[in-house]
Amino acid sequence: MAPVFPAAADPDAPLQAPLEDPGAPAHTPDILDVLIVGAGLSGIGAAATLQRRCTDKRYLILEERAAIGGTWDLFRYPGVRSDSDMYTLGYGFRPWTAQDAIADGATIRDYIAATAREHGIERHIRFGHTVVDAAWCSEHAHWTVQAHRADGSSVVLHARFLHLCSGYYDYQRAHRPRFQGEAAYRGRIVQPQFWPHDLDYAGRRVLVVGSGATAVSLVPALAQTAAHVTMLQRSPSYVVARPRRDRFALRLRRWLPEKAAYALARWRIVLESIALYRLLRVLPGFTRRRMIAMAARMLGPGIDAGTHFAPGYKPWDQRICVAPGGDLFRALRSGRAEVVTDEIAHFSERGVVLASGRALEADVVVLATGLRMKILGGATLSVDGRRVDPSRAMSYKGMMLSDVPNCALTFGYTNASWTLKADLTAEWVCRLLRWMDRRGLDIAVARRDPSVPDAPFLDLSSGYVQRAATILPRQGRRGPWRVHQNYLRDLAAIRWRRIDDGTLRFGRAGELPGDDVLTTPTKAASR
Repeated sequence: MAPVFPAAADPDAPLQAPLEDPGAPAHTPDILDVLIVGAGLSGIGAAATLQRRCTDKRYLILEERAAIGGTWDLFRYPGVRSDSDMYTLGYGFRPWTAQDAIADGATIRDYIAATAREHGIERHIRFGHTVVDAAWCSEHAHWTVQAHRADGSSVVLHARFLHLCSGYYDYQRAHRPRFQGEAAYRGRIVQPQFWPHDLDYAGRRVLVVGSGATAVSLVPALAQTAAHVTMLQRSPSYVVARPRRDRFALRLRRWLPEKAAYALARWRIVLESIALYRLLRVLPGFTRRRMIAMAARMLGPGIDAGTHFAPGYKPWDQRICVAPGGDLFRALRSGRAEVVTDEIAHFSERGVVLASGRALEADVVVLATGLRMKILGGATLSVDGRRVDPSRAMSYKGMMLSDVPNCALTFGYTNASWTLKADLTAEWVCRLLRWMDRRGLDIAVARRDPSVPDAPFLDLSSGYVQRAATILPRQGRRGPWRVHQNYLRDLAAIRWRRIDDGTLRFGRAGELPGDDVLTTPTKAASR
């Protein structure tokens, strides 16, 4: 493998010195081939794929936090876990070998860190670096990236290709509604995203506000030691029980070599998930009744599933919540927890008063009220001095923004495991780089076709998606601008179809193929 920039175990080791000329020629030794932003599940996977498929490329990873793991390092609340099986949330190139198919956050974090360690990726990571600006220069065919360090200093890097793997959650802020009378409340109000390490909830009454995946994970975990847990939801979500372990996958391990068993288990789950999703969308009434009936059987006669587990929307208009081993239903059935469907009118000294007039007393209130989305990790992008507005861009194959050269974004699936799409994106970036190298090309850009009608990027009615509608890019109503949310269709389009598909435009340093239609001047450019 070609030399990389000096790396040390010390996460605060200095990066290479910034170039004096931000418009340096494209093939100087001081310019990275690839700069990856984010050392979470996507970023580590992208780095491992780059090392295996593009062995001559020099790269670095910039990570805002002080550790590997991304979301799985950030979220430390009780019960945090995946809601996807690890045979598909795990990397395609590294088998998942733990017993549980639905894993807790710490185990997932260890899996990501072990992958980085085994592939020698750690020495390429610079922790405590927040990317704030990335500027593309067509004349020299590279990005100039500014990052703020944890110590308050800044650093400038140059890279020919930018791969953004920072996800779309805002790590600094969660969705936090304000309620009347909060100041009068004598207990403690916490948010799962910023779970306090000193919070002792054992033997105390806990009120969890919310009905999404976070609340469904929290309630059974808290109920193990709390005096009582109440899940207060304004409206229900679909919740289904799934086994913690995949017996078929475990049997395959006994019969087949590890990699073959993993691949078969992964493909079985992929095909089963696609078929189930299709069934839910084609027969929403039938599948809705089935899910409510399944919840009723898990709850027993004392809890009304028709009130608390019968949403007013169709299956997969929002994500379906998973209860591993039926843990939420078991906690409710035991009486250690209860579910209440109502709205908060106001807080009181001892808890909350609901719109119905009922009072719920609690020593701790957990606001599991949703996440905030942040596009591009909060960084600003510009192309030849013109600021990029992501909300006006169209997504090319769910991996690039229109009119933004040499930049890939990793967006996982919403109806399947995130990593399935992340793996495909990482592979495609390597295909693209090798294809360009063979032809002596420096620039790849997806030019938007104004004749293609647009649509929302994510087809979900979830609150966090609707709140982010003004910052997310658009998708097109036909390929290659369509975001399919279907692994088989993406596999064909991303892994097998031609790179030069008639939409991507290519050029050499000094060229920017086609007309720039989506960017707006920055203040600096207008001067």
